[in-house]
Parts: sequence; C-alpha cells; structure tokens
Amino acid sequence: MELKAREDAKGLAMPVTLTQKAADHIARFLAKRGKGQGLRLGVRTTGCSGMAYKLEFVDTPDPADHQFESHGVTLFVDPKSLPYLAGIELDFAREGLNEGFKFNNPNEKARCGCGESFTI
Repeated sequence: MELKAREDAKGLAMPVTLTQKAADHIARFLAKRGKGQGLRLGVRTTGCSGMAYKLEFVDTPDPADHQFESHGVTLFVDPKSLPYLAGIELDFAREGLNEGFKFNNPNEKARCGCGESFTI
C-alpha cells in the first residue's frame, strides 16, 4: 500500500509548518552554527509504534527535497517522508527543566507510551 500525501483543496501537498517559537529556536541554532540553509524533517522506521521523527540541519539541499518556508525558516522534507508529514506543525516547548520539539501531526493515529515513536 502506497501512502499519498494529504492534499489541500487545490490538490497540493499540505504544508509543513513551524510555530513562531520553533522558528525562533531553529534560527538561533542556525546562527550559532554559522552555516546551514534550514532544517530537514523526516521519518525513519523504528520504535514500538513503527516510526520516529528525525531532524537535521541542511547545509546542502537535496534537489528532490520538498521545501516549505515558515516564519523565515526553510524546512526540507524528502519525498518518501512527505506523505507521513503533510500538514504537520512543529512546535518548541519548555516544560519545567525539559525543552524540545513537539510534533503536531494530523496523520498520526497513535503514539507509543514513551513518546518516541508513532504510527499512521
């Protein structure tokens, strides 16, 4: 079974977006690194629920990547990950001493108890 990216009313893949907090956090890290064109968001097969999110800085974009602009930050998504990520919003939150990215994915059907993986 091939999974197809969720589409908007015009038949375009739904965008991948950031909250302002997430964009500010990524922009600070890119500035601190001194290089990089944006952030690549993808998925990999792992964990108890089957898939996990992966994030990495992009110095040289892959021509096959889909690009999305959100709050001044460029996001890159590889074609194989896009069906799982179409419509996702990436947030950044601080809760007590913990901080990290929160993935608000409309495609997600369930998440494992440890919160490390998800299923579509």
